[in-house]
Amino acid sequence: MPAEVVIGVCGGVSAYKTAAVVSRLAQDGYGVSVVMTRAARRFVGPATFAALSGRRVVQGLFDQADHPLGPHIELARSADLLCIAPATAGLLSQAAAGAADDLLSTLLLSFTGPILLAPAMNVEMWQKAAVQRNVERVREDGLHIISPGRGWQSCREVGPGRMAEPDEIVAAIQAAIRGKT
Repeated sequence: MPAEVVIGVCGGVSAYKTAAVVSRLAQDGYGVSVVMTRAARRFVGPATFAALSGRRVVQGLFDQADHPLGPHIELARSADLLCIAPATAGLLSQAAAGAADDLLSTLLLSFTGPILLAPAMNVEMWQKAAVQRNVERVREDGLHIISPGRGWQSCREVGPGRMAEPDEIVAAIQAAIRGKT
């Protein structure tokens, strides 16, 4: 039976890379469910992820058409792994504080399996002390960080904070799943 993976997508221009991650996982035989924040839908449309995953994209905390117990509960119980890519500074802050105000942050709190976060933000944000504190806190809490790379960013700067490449994210997901079974 193939592994079930939930991919959370936050709002950031690097969400286009997440489409490649979803496509690759689906092609490799994984069951992939995508959860998008409202901000993520400003960068890549749900139709893209639905086509790539072969499943309806879950978008809201009260989106119960396929999830009578609530999508955060049913997705958390049915998946082997949760990966959030891109993980924005806001999501890292919520994760570090244990705060939840939308489907993705609520799913993050209710998920008991391996959780991978692929941060993505501009160089100035990535280097802020508060962001680095949040990264350390989520690591201490047992979440795994797929470290961002250094490179050209949409803000026209070069530096750290660029989301890991799709192949790196897929490899981290596969390694985490192998470690779980």
